[in-house]
Amino acid sequence: MTIPRFPMALAVLILVGVAAPAARAEGPKGPGGPAGPVPVTVVKLSQQDFPIVSVLPGRVTAAEVAEVRPQVNGIIRERLFEEGADVEAGQPLYKIEDDMYLAGVAAARAAVAQAEATLRSAEKDAGRAEELFGNNTGSEQKLDAAVAARDSAAAALQMARAELKAAEIDLSRTTIRAPISGTAGFSLTTTGALVSAGQEMALTTIRGLDTVHVDVTQSATDLLKWRSRLGKDVLIRPAGKVALILADGSRYPMTGRLAAAEPHVQPTTGMVTLRIHFPNPQRVLLPGMYVQVELPVSEAEDAVAVPQRAVIRDRHGVPSVWLVTAENRIESREVEIVKTDGDRWIVTKGLATGDRVVVSGFQKAAVGAPVIPEEAGSVPVGAQSAQAGN
Repeated sequence: MTIPRFPMALAVLILVGVAAPAARAEGPKGPGGPAGPVPVTVVKLSQQDFPIVSVLPGRVTAAEVAEVRPQVNGIIRERLFEEGADVEAGQPLYKIEDDMYLAGVAAARAAVAQAEATLRSAEKDAGRAEELFGNNTGSEQKLDAAVAARDSAAAALQMARAELKAAEIDLSRTTIRAPISGTAGFSLTTTGALVSAGQEMALTTIRGLDTVHVDVTQSATDLLKWRSRLGKDVLIRPAGKVALILADGSRYPMTGRLAAAEPHVQPTTGMVTLRIHFPNPQRVLLPGMYVQVELPVSEAEDAVAVPQRAVIRDRHGVPSVWLVTAENRIESREVEIVKTDGDRWIVTKGLATGDRVVVSGFQKAAVGAPVIPEEAGSVPVGAQSAQAGN
């Protein structure tokens, strides 16, 4: 049976038209394979030194604190300072009624005068007894008695003078003075209140605020790591000055310094207390305020900063990145991360200056696949041509 030529030619053309799109869909590397190198966005790295900073919470404490208490008994007659005002060391704060203490000083002075008179009389008697004994007209017994009376009168005068000094000290203590310079708090007593020496309740509290302490806690494990970097002869010696972050998130304009580390670990928490000094001329930092400090503990030398979105972690948590080689192929490389810096990881091992790290385009690429690297922030070649055409 003979098939007409025209219908056969028509069937061939239909088959060719269907097969051509299928062939283009399969591409040169089989079904579903990429048509060629895919674009990826990369960041070129450069090595530098990065400080390793530990952020620690802490509380502000005053550098000097003095609780003012009376040293003599009596009734408060007058308060001599303004609450919340600055006071100087030695400035009068309270006045206790001093009538009884004035009388005590007067009595002590009279006792001194009496003792002086007794001593003068005893000295004259002793002088006469010595003269008589030298002329062989007086006995040795009388001489000894006169000398003993003179010595006793001298001792009595010394005691009277000591009692006068004590009475004068008690009288001076009826004026209660500021032991340190600083800012006075609220008065916890009122005029007319009876106070006693050494009482438990303070009359007021003075705090020195020109310099404050910030006490922070750090785990003993981290301190051991710092010592391994700094040397075993020191507990901690941070490189650089300490920054301070206030409770509202703002940064304190002045830096501080690490002053001391408490040589004791809290058994229940395993923490060590560190004390940092901060200047406070504007009185911005107040005792009890919650703050955070950025404490530099060491420095990562020849490290690189890698965007966090470029780091991939496997199921064991090991970090790695994709690099674009000189042949523009993807290579996976493990890295060692020491700290975070905003939206970047600080890497000390695995990367170097000039490496190109992939930050986007992971979905279309694979390890070993060819790619077209485009640096972040630059305009792709195709886009440049389009913009030139426009």
